[in-house]
This record gives sequence, structure tokens and C-alpha cells, in this order.
Amino acid sequence: MQTSFQRIVTGIATFLLTVVIAVTGYVSAGWTLLDAIYMVVITIFGVGYGEVQPLTSTTLKVFTILVIIAGVLSVAYTVSGFVQLITEGEIRKLLNVKRMNKDIELLDEHVIICGFGRIGQMVARQLKVAHQPFVVLDNDPDRIELAREQGYLMYLGNATDEMNLEAVQIQKAKVLATVLPNDAANVFITLTAREMNPNLVILARGEIPSTEKKLRLAGANHVVLPATISAARMAHLITNPAAVDFLAQPDGQAGLNELLAELDIQIQEVVIEDSLVGGTIGDVEVRGKGTFIIVALRRTDGEVIVHPGRSLYLAKGDTLMLMGHQGDMPNFAQQAAMRREMRYRGARLRR
Repeated sequence: MQTSFQRIVTGIATFLLTVVIAVTGYVSAGWTLLDAIYMVVITIFGVGYGEVQPLTSTTLKVFTILVIIAGVLSVAYTVSGFVQLITEGEIRKLLNVKRMNKDIELLDEHVIICGFGRIGQMVARQLKVAHQPFVVLDNDPDRIELAREQGYLMYLGNATDEMNLEAVQIQKAKVLATVLPNDAANVFITLTAREMNPNLVILARGEIPSTEKKLRLAGANHVVLPATISAARMAHLITNPAAVDFLAQPDGQAGLNELLAELDIQIQEVVIEDSLVGGTIGDVEVRGKGTFIIVALRRTDGEVIVHPGRSLYLAKGDTLMLMGHQGDMPNFAQQAAMRREMRYRGARLRR
């Protein structure tokens, strides 16, 4: 069976061949070229005008009948090819949408990307490389078509609508990344998604720093400010170009890790237990006696504070990230617990 494109090509070729043969036949019968072309046009398209010249010859009458049949059939065949092309496209589109929706229904522990702009496209590329299942949700048909062409699961709809979030299986998703350039939309999506799935990890994009607080109040676990990150990187390129160039190399980070290992330096996480609750960053540094550096503090809500201040208080469940020599990084939680137990026993003995 011929494809729609093949039918169109065959129909046009047959039509042109019919015209050429018909014109040649009338010219051979003694007609002028213009009269022959005119006769072919009014004959094939059935305009209904009279013959240019009387058809007295039986042969010419039979020839004209064949021209009519061949011309009408070739035109009809060409039109049917176009109809088939349109119909197949619509049917294929419907089947693709149906298959796509079925694949989305089977998703589990996946990522939902709300917005397929520049940042959304970069996130999708990275997730595809990492073989992480994800689905794109956007209300722009052109962007959804772009996602389809790249082989991504996609759904056309507004991410602020609960029905669309349900359609992309938000109840079974593990992460939602809302990366729209509109801060108000990101806040609303975060609020809606948090209500629909309390266990969902939500990553939200913010255009201005003041939006970060609103996004966190709405339920975002992490907030990314592209403008702030870009500004910080540009500042580092200005102030520390050599270091940035070194880390930007493919083997830069691997080389740095190897260098730290050779120097017997490691990064260790210390979870804040009861014995350290209420203390400050400065208290931990005093206990360490300069044997390590506190790189960052991660709160229980996911907030990460880089280079925390000495006066910052610690809460239960917080995690300190320390960097120092492997042999000089004691377990402060255990030491504090031992001191606490010793104080408790001493108090009992005094009683």
C-alpha cells in the first residue's frame, strides 16, 4: 500500500503526463498549441465550455474521452493523497497522545518539570542523561511539541491547575521542579503541589531574592535563584579566574578530590543530637580546637547555609558539614553525650 506522499507524487505525475499527451494529441490533429492547452484545461476540469474546434473525427472523440477519464482520475488520486496525509497525521497524533498518557500513568518515583523554557530544557537534558524518569508539564503547545520531538514524556496543560498535576501523577512523583519565569506562578504551583503531596520534594525557581521566603513558606524544599547564581559566578571569574578555570576543566573536580585525599582531608557530616542542641557554631569550633572547618549547615527543612556565622544556634536534626584531617575530626555528639552522662552521674553521687 502506497503512503500518502507516494499517492500525491503518483497523482501529480499522472496528471502532468495526461496533460502532455493530450496537448500533443490535439496538436497532432492540426490544432494550435494554445487551442490544444485550452481544450485540455476545460476538458479535464469540466468547465463546460464548447469545444475549441468541432470534434468530427471518431478517433479524436475517443481520445477526448480518455483525456477526461485520465485527468479526473489523476486529480482525484492526488486529492485522496492529501486527504490521507491529513487524516494519518491526525490519527497518528491522537495515538501518540493516547500512548503518551498511558506511559505517564505508569510513572512512579518520577520528576515533574513545570515549564519547558530554557531552564526546563536544561533540567530535562540532565535528567535524560541520568536516566531519571520525568514528565514535562507546560501550557505552550510549541514547547510541548519541542518536548515531544526530543522524545520526552509531556503533557499540555497549566501547572497551576490541580487536574493537570493529577494527570502527571503528582501523587506518585518524588520531585517537582517548577522553573517558570513567573515568581507568582511558581509560588502558586508550590503551594498547590505541597497540598496534593506532602512528601514531595519541591525545587522552585525564583527571579528575585525576596521571592525565596515566599516559596519556602509555600512549601518549597529548595529555592534556586538563577540571577544570584550567575552573579556569584561572574564575581568569582573576576576575583578568582584561575581557580574557576581549574574546577571548570573535566578533570578539575576529580583532581581536587584526589588532592584532598592525598592530604588526608575529608568532608564529614555530623548530625546534631540532643547533646549539641542549643549550642552555637562557635561552641563547636571551640571544641574542635581548629582541627576542622565548618563548611556548611543543613537545616531539617532542607535549607543549606554556607559558611554559617559563629552565633548561629543549632537545632536537633541539623547537619554540620566539616572539612579537616581524618584523624582530627572526633565525633562531637559522642563526646558531648559522654560529658553529659558524666555530669549526670556526678550529680547523683553528690545527692
